[in-house]
Amino acid sequence: MDLQGQSVVVLGGTSGIGLATAEAAARQGAVVTVVSSRRAGVDRALTRLPGHCAGRVADLTDARAVGRLFDDLGEFTHLVYTAGEPLTIMPLDTLDLDKARDFFALRYFGALGAVRAALPYLRKDGSITLTTGIAKDRPGPGWAVAASICGAMEALTRALAVELAPIRVNVVSPGFVRSPLWAGMGEEERERMYADLGAAIPVGRVGEVEDIARAYMFLMTEPFATGTVLTVDGGHVLV
Repeated sequence: MDLQGQSVVVLGGTSGIGLATAEAAARQGAVVTVVSSRRAGVDRALTRLPGHCAGRVADLTDARAVGRLFDDLGEFTHLVYTAGEPLTIMPLDTLDLDKARDFFALRYFGALGAVRAALPYLRKDGSITLTTGIAKDRPGPGWAVAASICGAMEALTRALAVELAPIRVNVVSPGFVRSPLWAGMGEEERERMYADLGAAIPVGRVGEVEDIARAYMFLMTEPFATGTVLTVDGGHVLV
C-alpha cells in the first residue's frame, strides 16, 4: 500500500471515513489534499495530518467551484470521493422529493461532477475510488432514497471503469460504521444502536472508520482492480 511520491485528493476528507483514509494515505507517503464545504472542518482535519498535506474549501454541488478547485490543484494520482450528508429514513408516504434530490445532488451528482472536472488532471496510471453502501443490498422500510443512491453509485463505477480506462475506477461499500454520520443521535441511543447492530452480524461489532479506510487504500494501490465493488460490512449482507 505504498503511496510514496503520489498525490491523493479526498473530497469529503475532513471527518469520518474520508479523514481516516486521508490519514492512512499520508502515513504511506502520499501528499494528501482534503476538501470540504466547511472551513472549520478543513482546519480541524489539518491538525491531524502531516505538514506536507493541504486542505481546500469547495461546494461539491457547485460545478464551477469544483472546476476551479481542480484547475488550482493541477496533476494528481488518486481521487477519493467520500462526501455526503447523513442520510435519513424517508418513508414513501411522507417523502420530501426536494430533500431526496438534495441527497442525490451531493452523493451522486457531486461525485459525477468531480470526476468530470478532475479527469484532465488525473494521471493515466491513477485511480478513482467512490463510495456506495449496503443499503442497495439490504434495504429496509424508508430506505428507498438511500438504496437508490447506493445502487446508482455502483452502476456509475462500472460505467466509468469502462469509459475512463486505463484509469481505474472502483467503489467501497461500507456497512454500519461508528462515524460522525450518526452524530445527530443522542449518545445513549447511538451506543445502543451500535451494540445491537454489532451483535447481529458475524464479526460481532460495527465497523470503525479505520476498517473502511483500508479498503480505499487497497483499491488505490491494487493495479489490477477496476470496476470493483469492495464490500466491507462485517458480514451484514449475509444475515
